[in-house]
Amino acid sequence: MLFGAAAFFLFTSEQTIAGQQDRLRAFDLRAREATDTFAELRAAQQAYVAAGQGIAFWMPKVASTAEAAGKTVSELRASAASTSGRSSLDDAAATLVEFGAVDKRARDYLTSGQELMAADVVFTEGGETAASGGRQIEAARLAEHQAFDASAAHLRRQEAAALAGAGIFGTLVMLVLALARPSAASAAPSLSLSEPRSPAVREAPARVPPVRVPASLVDTGGLSLRESPPVEVAPATAARIVPPLRTTAALCTDFGRVREFKELGPLVSRAADVMEASGVVVWLGNTAGVDLRPVLAHGYSDQTLARMPTVPRSGHNAAAAAYRTSVVQIVLSQPGGSTGAIVAPLLSADGCIGALSVEVKGGGEASDTVQALAAIFAAQLAGVLSVPAADADAVGAPSKAAAQG
Repeated sequence: MLFGAAAFFLFTSEQTIAGQQDRLRAFDLRAREATDTFAELRAAQQAYVAAGQGIAFWMPKVASTAEAAGKTVSELRASAASTSGRSSLDDAAATLVEFGAVDKRARDYLTSGQELMAADVVFTEGGETAASGGRQIEAARLAEHQAFDASAAHLRRQEAAALAGAGIFGTLVMLVLALARPSAASAAPSLSLSEPRSPAVREAPARVPPVRVPASLVDTGGLSLRESPPVEVAPATAARIVPPLRTTAALCTDFGRVREFKELGPLVSRAADVMEASGVVVWLGNTAGVDLRPVLAHGYSDQTLARMPTVPRSGHNAAAAAYRTSVVQIVLSQPGGSTGAIVAPLLSADGCIGALSVEVKGGGEASDTVQALAAIFAAQLAGVLSVPAADADAVGAPSKAAAQG
């Protein structure tokens, strides 16, 4: 029941985030249209006093453009989700009214033959008013992006809490069952040596002894058990888990011994082998939110690395989302299309400083093991790359050795 409730919550939460993303994309499109409309207003009004232009064409053009701008601002105001965004749009609507008053003065001067006075009004008050309206629209757009980032981060934290609660509950149930097993075994009747065996009793098949893991190494979800029986792990499971754990432990040790940035290239290549990744890119920014840039890579040619652009914090991709929200992003593969990917944030003591993107083939992005390994290696890289601002230039361009790995 608890796991079903957690799954339903995750589904509805992801649906909510997807709906917010669609609304934000529509708002972005309308905001850019409004910004372009204010720029057209400015240019059309300046044509009043331009040589070779006639006011008979441009005055109706300014009137129709101003009307379209007012309609677009009203639609944006109705769809805005943030208080600061609505406030900026209110300012834009007031600026549009002010532009209308300035335009009326310019027309009056032109009608009375005072072209110099009309030009002064157009190029000073009219131009500044139209530019101010464009800036207010852009401020509203940024406010909507910030509101979406905050809402998505809040929902992600709730998802993590729901998963953690379900995991703790499941661990508790497993521990209770493990504790109850010895009691049930001791209560079973024993077969006396002096009694003859019944023909119905057959020899039990030989059982492979399980691997016994000490209770001190088992994650109990924060519970403290004084005397806990060892947890039994099937030999096949142990044979599958132990080698990657040993390799990961050795890699973490090597990450902790890194002194120079150039030593990270081989370690990133080894990490890619552990995750069975076809490509790995380490994107670095800082806690102030500068654009992400690739500084380490594995599985890509030099030409591909040279064409990799910087990624702004507000970008619409998984690396930017992990950088903004500090939450692991999963990009599912498409049948016959693009491969899947996992993007883990690089979290330092002061905040997120970048992202680790891992390209995985064969649907490996959905594996809990690969996701956990990506988070582990991201944590190790964050510890190495969390350098002071004075040492930031030492990071340099993407590592060529890592790219060729």
